[in-house]
Amino acid sequence: MKKFKIIGCCLTALGCLALFLCAGCAKPAKPSNQIEVWHWMTDRQAALETLAKKYEEQTGIKVKLELFAPSDTYTQKITAASQANVLPDVYGILDKKSIFALFIQTGYVADLTADFEADGGAWEKSIFPKALDVNRFREGNVDKVKPGIYGVPIDVTNMQMVYNKNLLKKAGISKVPATFDEFITAIEALRRVGVTPFVSGFGEMWLIDCFASNYAFNVLGEDKVMATFRGDVKYTDPEWVKVLGVFKTLASKGAFIEGIVTKGNKYAEQDFALERVAFAFNGSWCVNVYKDMNPKLDYGVAPLPALNISRPVKSWGGAGSSFVVNNTSPNKDKAIAFLKWLTATEQQIFLAEQTNNLPSNKEALASIPPVLADFARTIENTTHPSIWPLNEDPLVIEAFDKGIQAIIIGEKTPQQVAEEVQQVKEHAMQKRSGR
Repeated sequence: MKKFKIIGCCLTALGCLALFLCAGCAKPAKPSNQIEVWHWMTDRQAALETLAKKYEEQTGIKVKLELFAPSDTYTQKITAASQANVLPDVYGILDKKSIFALFIQTGYVADLTADFEADGGAWEKSIFPKALDVNRFREGNVDKVKPGIYGVPIDVTNMQMVYNKNLLKKAGISKVPATFDEFITAIEALRRVGVTPFVSGFGEMWLIDCFASNYAFNVLGEDKVMATFRGDVKYTDPEWVKVLGVFKTLASKGAFIEGIVTKGNKYAEQDFALERVAFAFNGSWCVNVYKDMNPKLDYGVAPLPALNISRPVKSWGGAGSSFVVNNTSPNKDKAIAFLKWLTATEQQIFLAEQTNNLPSNKEALASIPPVLADFARTIENTTHPSIWPLNEDPLVIEAFDKGIQAIIIGEKTPQQVAEEVQQVKEHAMQKRSGR
């Protein structure tokens, strides 16, 4: 499951135009005692159905759940519904922040700021700030959206390194590596006893990008990373070459499982769950995946080993799944009340227990499994492209990630990749400036 494709597929140009043209179209009447919710989460359907029944018993309001999966199918459904102005009362937007902004600007998403701030901000204070940030537009945002909170996170995600306790013990590793040098020592120890050290779905570019950007923030710091995105720092800077060098070092030490650059994450998850490798880079959703694949798997969670020990290693994280309220819905107030109930402590504990996803409600953490709690401990050190003040040009990201794949298989050096990425960056800047 690609939780960090929360902001994945793009709407077509026609679909974007239709959002503007159809904003005033007539809508069919909806029952006043029913809330319609569309979602894509197959792993949560049963749990949500149970909660919907409970909510109806408590309030008399029926919650009609409609599941459309996989996520691509769901996105197409939302696009078509926006064109016809028949969106449900509650739904999610699986797209980048600029498309999220477009839905807001055309009246399809309610501003929930006042609701979160009511009663002294009790609702807002109960939710992880990092999860709310994914749904928040701040003052001066590039999308020119009125500052506020426009979505409700029902769980959170966090990318970390997981490790097999038994395989580390087999290699005589008594301490989980906290620094990159310790990681290399652990890799060498694992190799000596015939254990493959590391796997991840590096056949999927977003995972490479996530892994690399974690080290970029650790080595360069956020200000210098953002300066690079602006064009003020070059990718040939020695610190960017150092980040790329991580992959050369790991490859030269035999860290990677064979074929890692073509491996999808579901296959990487199988490798770790079946105890073929000692370390994996994955997201908090893996707890549920590994439980299904190997209930007896004994593993732990740790941040990626730091290159710069003076900075924490930030990891991608934030809201995993979020709902928005249709601003044109006649049942808007009822929809908001349901989402407030859904993110209350009792319901969040139930969802965490049933689905093994991290709850968005901080107060629910006390009741989650220990391995999920390990993911939760580093939630304040998470970051995500959706909350960065700037994002890199997609063509530059593609060149960077493909370059890393070339480094791993020995086709290119870190310096060569840095120079090629900088050329793509300069071309993108020239194109943007119209030169």
